[in-house]
Amino acid sequence: MSHPFSLLSPDLVMSAIESLDIWPAGEPFALNSYENRVLMFRDDDGNNWIVKFYRPHRWSDAVIQEEHDFLQELVNQQVPAVAPWRNHQGLSLHHYKAFSFALFPHCPGQAPELDNPAHLFAMGEVLGRLHQVSAKKAFQHRPRLAMTSGVLEAQQRVLTSEWLSRHQRRAYEQVIQKVHRQLIKHEVSDSSMIRCHGDCHLGNVLGRDEQFTLVDFDDCTMAPAIQDIWMLLPTDDPQGWRAYLNEITEGYEETRPFPTEQMALIEPLRSYRLIRHTAWLVSRWDDPAFPRAFPWLADSGYWDQHIRQLEQQCLQLDNPRWLA
Repeated sequence: MSHPFSLLSPDLVMSAIESLDIWPAGEPFALNSYENRVLMFRDDDGNNWIVKFYRPHRWSDAVIQEEHDFLQELVNQQVPAVAPWRNHQGLSLHHYKAFSFALFPHCPGQAPELDNPAHLFAMGEVLGRLHQVSAKKAFQHRPRLAMTSGVLEAQQRVLTSEWLSRHQRRAYEQVIQKVHRQLIKHEVSDSSMIRCHGDCHLGNVLGRDEQFTLVDFDDCTMAPAIQDIWMLLPTDDPQGWRAYLNEITEGYEETRPFPTEQMALIEPLRSYRLIRHTAWLVSRWDDPAFPRAFPWLADSGYWDQHIRQLEQQCLQLDNPRWLA
């Protein structure tokens, strides 16, 4: 059976955009995106746009609309983010044949440099402003972070993939149970959660000089504030991370207190992300884009490496570097 995105032909993309009375000057070209399909084009007025076609059956319209409304709220409060374009009826989520899609003004720029203190300060300042607004109310439709149940769900996805040998399966189950026992100790209450970007890695922060904008809120969720901070801290420099964190903290505290009490969640959140990311790849393997982009997932050596990485992560859960 063909994948739903196989229907997303260049002609369909063009027709969907033109259905909004926006006229591309040339054929849109695809950007690196796997969960959704994201393309860039220039209209006949010379404006650059991003068009995002959402993965069918992943999110309901209500969930997507809540993301759009959150982005508009941020922009209205002068938080540097990119809200989707709305038509004359005020609609930001559009439908064409089997697809839901949205248009965003193109945001040019480059990722911040972690060895530049001014960039770190600026990123902290942006996140502080984001959280100052996002903490004012809660999402009603977007998901909430649930590490313990999420890890068990991910485990089931991996164990049904039939890629692991009997030995790997046993080792994987054992290490997941170790992680799960640790995550139970760090489960986050609803009262500790705010609306978060959810996937705030360097690739989703773009700018020039010391002005940065947050992009791609596709995974925005209710989570502790530290979820939007920990991915910006380097894992390959355990001795120097405090210098990075100090700069981010100073920028963050221009707007609101830094969530120091959530530092103990960094390694649990990292463990959760490692496990969920691999399970996500497994669950998307029927999409032809995934075997092409991640061929190593089907290699036995990858699973040996993944299990070793999780074993190392268990050591970090026992003795987190962030609290040393």
